[in-house]
Amino acid sequence: MHSPALILASASPRRRELLARIGIEPQAIIAADIDETPAKGELPRAYAIRMAREKAVAAASPDAFVLAGDTVVACGQRILPKAEDEPTARNCLALLSGRRHRVLSAIALRAPDGSLRERLSETIVRFKQLSPAEIDRYIAGGEWSGKAGGYAIQGSAEGLITWISGSHSGVMGLPLFETRSLLAAAGFDLA
Repeated sequence: MHSPALILASASPRRRELLARIGIEPQAIIAADIDETPAKGELPRAYAIRMAREKAVAAASPDAFVLAGDTVVACGQRILPKAEDEPTARNCLALLSGRRHRVLSAIALRAPDGSLRERLSETIVRFKQLSPAEIDRYIAGGEWSGKAGGYAIQGSAEGLITWISGSHSGVMGLPLFETRSLLAAAGFDLA
């Protein structure tokens, strides 16, 4: 007997590619349209989990598993934005230059019975001290566009990172160990 279908509540091609790495192909992609504004005083961890939950609920289907995720780059208690323009990307990179930051990747799974489970992956990343020329080169490449904290670890930014402690796939947007564990615990057929 096969488990119900899996819906990925994300339009992110990276999340779909990451799922494929563990042999999972969602039957449908439904980008959850929710307000992603942090609540006043909301801390990064709570924000990431809330966003993943809300996306899973927004894309809910009565006969499918719905997997949603959200990735937050946090510097201290500050939630860095998704860089939608060059000045935002520059500000993020300048803030992250030469220091540690956290990448919180939350996933939520809504099962066909309506139950909701979630997991959170926390990864510590440290950038080298970035020169203005390095920031300019990175910005010119365009990889920052739409990325939390203004960078994509799966691109050239990886060459600017001195160390990482935690989930590389979590920094990319979907922590694979936690995702696999969450699906297995919910009874999704991983075979």
